[in-house]
Amino acid sequence: MIRTAIVGTGGIAGACHVPALRAQAHRAEIVAVVDADALRAEEFAAEHGVPAVHTDLHAMLREQRPDLVHLCTPPFLHADQAVACLEAGAWVWCEKPVALSLTGLDRIRAAEGPARAGAVFQHRYDTGARHLRDLIAAGTLGRPLVAQCVTAWYRDDTYYEVPWRGTWEREGGGPTLGHGIHQMDLMLAVLGAWAEVRAMAGRLERDVRTEDVSTALVRFENGALATVVNSVLSPREESYLRFDLTGATVELRHLYGYSNADWTFTPRSPGPAWDPPDDLPSSHTAQLAAFLDDYEAGVRPDLGRPTMELVTALYKAALTGWPVRRGEIDVTDPFHASLHGGRPEVFR
Repeated sequence: MIRTAIVGTGGIAGACHVPALRAQAHRAEIVAVVDADALRAEEFAAEHGVPAVHTDLHAMLREQRPDLVHLCTPPFLHADQAVACLEAGAWVWCEKPVALSLTGLDRIRAAEGPARAGAVFQHRYDTGARHLRDLIAAGTLGRPLVAQCVTAWYRDDTYYEVPWRGTWEREGGGPTLGHGIHQMDLMLAVLGAWAEVRAMAGRLERDVRTEDVSTALVRFENGALATVVNSVLSPREESYLRFDLTGATVELRHLYGYSNADWTFTPRSPGPAWDPPDDLPSSHTAQLAAFLDDYEAGVRPDLGRPTMELVTALYKAALTGWPVRRGEIDVTDPFHASLHGGRPEVFR
């Protein structure tokens, strides 16, 4: 049985991580919960039947010795907490963003030994996304040509009253990092490696230090061109992905999760059919099953570095006005260490 601890008892922990673990009750059990707020931790433990309650991560790691830790804490805590868990011998499954920079992400990888770390990117794991990737890999739909990747969400001023939100130091970035990252991750899962990014971003409405909207043009190594929008200013909320290939258009419309019913398939002419083998919706439950398979096989899970590289390039392109090519942001580049590249004042 995989002994699991949950660190952070905010909404995502109870709404997504607990159900995912309950679905894997035949091979995983929740043995401890950690939160800096003792009362909140105790209430969470009572609600979900967790036997041990802690307010200190290090004490929990020493006393409970979990096999796996789910990190559901604010972004600025992730890297330090992930490293602490790995050094204690516990695997880590971390909410996005796993780190606030490529430097932080690489620090987590460097701390791995027998224990490994992975990122929560649940949108890759539904049946439709897997089916689309299989069709493209087989050449059934022809060559990818054009894509659209839209995260048009709405977050009001009250949302940003939480102290860590809207700041470079604690959230790491705006909707490009914290909201649109899921759609961009799925876009990359479908289209593969990107080659070049050009972008703009701004602070148009919210009282934040980061951006509240960004737009980008992305060229992929296979030649496809994509437009990307990340917004927290959109009253009619929608997550939208569109892939135009030589043989078909495939679209996905949803908000925070989807199933087969949310995909639309338009073939150019009679020919290929859209027929996923089953209907597994995108969810933490779907991804955790795959993550635990990796754990049991000793396989290193995906930490989402290609997606973080794209996010970092988008910020650099937006803040400098320069096109950014994949691979150019190395450890000598200021954007490797922080997504504002040492120039947060650009959005003031």
